Amino acid sequence: MRRTLLVLALLAPVAVSAQDLDKVNGSIDVAPGQHAGNVSTVNGSVHIGDSAVVDKAGTVNGALQLDDKAQATSVETVNGGIKLGENTVVSSTVDAVNGAIRLDQGATVRGRVSNVNGAIVLDQAHIGGGIGTVSGDITVGAGSHVEGGILVDQPNGGHSWNGQRPPRIVIGPHAVVQGTLEFRRDVVLQVSDSAQIGPVKGATPVKFSGDTPNG
Repeated sequence: MRRTLLVLALLAPVAVSAQDLDKVNGSIDVAPGQHAGNVSTVNGSVHIGDSAVVDKAGTVNGALQLDDKAQATSVETVNGGIKLGENTVVSSTVDAVNGAIRLDQGATVRGRVSNVNGAIVLDQAHIGGGIGTVSGDITVGAGSHVEGGILVDQPNGGHSWNGQRPPRIVIGPHAVVQGTLEFRRDVVLQVSDSAQIGPVKGATPVKFSGDTPNG
């Protein structure tokens, strides 16, 4: 019996940790279906192919994209946008400093989605840990679901930046935002008459009918 168990153990495949991918001054592509560890670059983009699985994905001075059905633990950029394709899953947070963030249909982020500058757009997507920004517009598109509320924070120093228009926050038809919508600076808040939202602090919602607000 012991000999049989020993033979089976020797024949069993050896588990190999997914390899980290790091680069400076260059882009990284993770092929469709590939598994990788942490993926990071400086001065380059990161592209995660269809159904690929990675741990942390990050870049400085570059865009980051997860194609359809890709998975990551967390995603972050400095000076670059983030795009999550259809049915992607990020099990923790998505964060950009200066960059737009887009979640396509069926995308799920279980943690928080946040940036400082740049639009945040959801298209029938789900966020489990809330949305945060300072000066970015937010569009919670039709049929999207946000848990954890929305926070638009004030700029450093507590004063609005000179000449900057207020962020525009749109909650689309049949969208749901659970938790408090808190605005620590002036915003334009437009909410579909078929949307469901939590308590609002610091702004007055303006209702609209149809697919999008007028203007």
